[in-house]
Amino acid sequence: MDIGLDGGFADPVLQAQGSFRAIMDALANPGTPRQLVTPPSLHSSLPPGLASILLTLADHDTGLWLDDTLRADAGVLDFVNFHTGAGVVQEPGRAVFAFATGAAHLPRLDQFNLGTQEYPDRSTTIVLAVPALTGGERLITRGPGIKGHGHISPIGLLRDFVAQWSANRDLFPRGIDLLLVADGEVMGLPRSTRIEEGH
Repeated sequence: MDIGLDGGFADPVLQAQGSFRAIMDALANPGTPRQLVTPPSLHSSLPPGLASILLTLADHDTGLWLDDTLRADAGVLDFVNFHTGAGVVQEPGRAVFAFATGAAHLPRLDQFNLGTQEYPDRSTTIVLAVPALTGGERLITRGPGIKGHGHISPIGLLRDFVAQWSANRDLFPRGIDLLLVADGEVMGLPRSTRIEEGH
């Protein structure tokens, strides 16, 4: 199958709206997984969850950063070009959205566009595929959208994730937002969320 031409949403408007609601709800309720509308299997290095968010959020005005695995797959580049028209950027700091197939392929969070005090909304949103959204080290979450405190335990985060995230949180209102994707679900971690080691 040529994923450059196939592999998109069967009903682009309706399904993109469904995924957009899931993404927004995930960011409004940090740490709570939401079900994405995923396209058919792409038979490529692009996981369906990443494809869903790419199809939903990217357009011809969007600068996309892709990790080495995605960038090396000609089918993925064709898919991005055909379905979104988005330009692929080499430098993380120029990305509106960044897509990574695993934490090992991701630069440090502070290498991405952190926004400015005047335009904090221009920062990068990172979309990271992880093996699972539960079953990993227990972390405590606090902040807007979280009653009291919450817990998350994704598998496959950056090795020093809590330290990097703390530095990112200290930049507020600047800083990146993070979407974790696994098994057709998305978990949102906006820059306003505090994350601590669990006890």
